[in-house]
Amino acid sequence: MSKAYKNVFRFPWDRFPDVFIHGEETSVRSHEDYDAAKTGNSEAAYRLVYEFINHKVIQKIDKAIDAGRVTLASAHALERDGVNAIPEAMAEVLAARLQCSVEQQIVQVNIVSHTKADGFARLARQAEFDGSVDPNCNYLLVDDFVGQGGTLANLRGWILNQGGNVVGATVLTGKPYSAKLSVENTQINELTSKHGETLREWWRERFGFDYDCLTGSEARYLIRTPSADRIRNRIAAAVEAGSGASGEAISPL
Repeated sequence: MSKAYKNVFRFPWDRFPDVFIHGEETSVRSHEDYDAAKTGNSEAAYRLVYEFINHKVIQKIDKAIDAGRVTLASAHALERDGVNAIPEAMAEVLAARLQCSVEQQIVQVNIVSHTKADGFARLARQAEFDGSVDPNCNYLLVDDFVGQGGTLANLRGWILNQGGNVVGATVLTGKPYSAKLSVENTQINELTSKHGETLREWWRERFGFDYDCLTGSEARYLIRTPSADRIRNRIAAAVEAGSGASGEAISPL
């Protein structure tokens, strides 16, 4: 069995700070500009960002990470119907307010179709990134939404693998309990105890990283799954369902 994605890298979290969330999820998703922004309308994306960007959250970011010395790296996410315009618009708005720069080289190179997808689809269809990274930069990750946190984890992994440093992440909206990306040791122990070392080894071979590189929400989702067989079967089904999204086959399980 070989690693399914050549451009997916994960690293242990090392006290990574909680994600800074700006707006309430229901309000953002129900906004009249949301769907257009998600499918590439940059004007709609800027309107959406200006509506929900939170000045108090910006102040917290500035205080926590010395924002004037960071570079913003947005997740240029590919959707079935176009490129999600929200992360880039958010990065530009934040850069103006934090007086920092925005990188333009890192891009997502596959279509994962995570919008409205279930947890297994998000786990199975990992976002891959490419593009040059400045090893002298401290990066702040920017995305439109945090759910399981896999996209942020993979964007961080790409930057770290290329020699850069990641100091935090911010999103326009997301689930409050998903703000903590770091998996806890108790979750790793519970996951291993419930599903056994065989699944852990399968996971390492399939995805190329161990449980300590999962997000807390990913670990929680797997812990709640009744059996190891169900995890493997549901991930296999999600891979098959999504293998045609980008026109490229995903490596078999």
